[in-house]
Amino acid sequence: MPTAIPQIAFRYRMKDSATGVTRSTAKRLADVLGVDETQVIHLALHEMASKLLPQYEADDGALSKSQLKQIKKSAPKAKNGVIRSSLFNTETA
Repeated sequence: MPTAIPQIAFRYRMKDSATGVTRSTAKRLADVLGVDETQVIHLALHEMASKLLPQYEADDGALSKSQLKQIKKSAPKAKNGVIRSSLFNTETA
């Protein structure tokens, strides 16, 4: 027996604004995209989630001096070249 998926009530706005749309606008979007109104809502929420939420797990923060030293030691040395920029802050505090 499948379990019920939690749902919320969704109410369209009386007029389009920065915080919501009318049903008419949702229907127009559905027609343009070739999907139903529910899918329009899912697509909009997915786009917001992609833009606003982190897309990766947080790391442990900045590298330690020891880790930077290991990276610099293992990185290939430039031959007859000039370093124009670096991913690492080479200035000493």
